[in-house]
Amino acid sequence: MISSREIAGLAVLTVAAMASWYLARPDSDDAQDNATFDATKSGYYLTSARILGTGDDGHLLYELLAEHAEQQSDNRVAFTDVHLNYSPQSEVPWSVDADTATIFPDEQRVRLEGHVRAISSEGFSGNDTEIRTQYLEIDPENFTATTDRRVQIRIGARSLTATGMLASLKENQLELKSNVGGKFAP
Repeated sequence: MISSREIAGLAVLTVAAMASWYLARPDSDDAQDNATFDATKSGYYLTSARILGTGDDGHLLYELLAEHAEQQSDNRVAFTDVHLNYSPQSEVPWSVDADTATIFPDEQRVRLEGHVRAISSEGFSGNDTEIRTQYLEIDPENFTATTDRRVQIRIGARSLTATGMLASLKENQLELKSNVGGKFAP
């Protein structure tokens, strides 16, 4: 037989369960409507993103691969774990890796930050070339890369460091701005 004490305990548990359900449910339909995703305010995000950049003629110019891409509130797009390649038709033998990249809607530049590494097997002076810096801006349509930060450059067996650089990736020309130093093997 069930005692009155057990019945009271069961009633208390039932009331507690109903109260927690009532408190956890949405307040109204308006609250549900407000909770829905508003793409115009929140932007978009992608995982395993592949962004294709085209030139003025509409042909493929470059490909940007990223682990994650997200539109920010100011309409810039932020990327993480980035790899940028020029298309074979552009005849620019460079690829660039970085921790992050940012593209602003009103600019043609790609801003790369964190462990930036640009490499080419046909780089400056026709040698394997590697450029390392913490910040690099690339103008994909004009094939230029610039930075005002410290840069390390390896051209074949030669090694250079400088502060600031302008590189023309298509013509394989390099201009170092200041504090240039280096090692040259015979």
